[in-house]
Amino acid sequence: MIRKIVDINEEKCNGCGLCAEACHENAIELVNGKAKLISDEYCDGLGDCLPECPTGAISIIERESRAYDEELVTKRIKEIKKLKEQKPMPCGCPGTAAKKIKRNYHDDKVKVKNTENISDALKSTSELNQWPVQLKLINSNADYLKEANLLVAADCSAYAYGNFHKDFIKNHITVIGCPKLDDIKYYEDKFIEIIKNNNLKSITVVRMEVPCCSGIVNAVKNAMLKTQTILSYREVIISTEGNIIFNS
Repeated sequence: MIRKIVDINEEKCNGCGLCAEACHENAIELVNGKAKLISDEYCDGLGDCLPECPTGAISIIERESRAYDEELVTKRIKEIKKLKEQKPMPCGCPGTAAKKIKRNYHDDKVKVKNTENISDALKSTSELNQWPVQLKLINSNADYLKEANLLVAADCSAYAYGNFHKDFIKNHITVIGCPKLDDIKYYEDKFIEIIKNNNLKSITVVRMEVPCCSGIVNAVKNAMLKTQTILSYREVIISTEGNIIFNS
């Protein structure tokens, strides 16, 4: 039969997974990082997934297709629910479980053992305020992103600069990535989602001096340009010796 059904343009898909979350029939899954319609029989053709797609990769078309099977969908939903309740996370590691990290060691009442100077002890403590931090694992709608001061850091910068937590991560929500090894277009699309969804207060980008690291800066600037968003923006460049050589 010819009927209306979802069509997904794989080239436009950035793998954000928002369409899969919006599909009440669980007709869409991420396969190899791309959204895919699992079966014609699961799709009712109503298009609840359309407004969730940030890249316009989804459309409703008319084509030859098997009929929507509500009974089959109900069975599938029950099976997926059962699997989610039983299946443990890979390796037992909650790598994508978003959470806000509460820090209390700046409280005047904090007690640090075996040190005469509390400020020395605090130098080695973490300032990380959320998990996860890898840009690919970040949910662009996570609560911790709302009205955040966002730190976008190239992977190597935290290793090169010794006081990275205190000087950059403190009071920021941190996302990291490697502009040389990862897909910069994906970064740009992800930043567009984050900017659109969260009313950010500011963005700080910390990169290394090597030329390939400029990609992460371009991704952020292009995202601000395409969303027509004006934000407080700071850019810092770290040398391979671990020194700040540019601070806008």
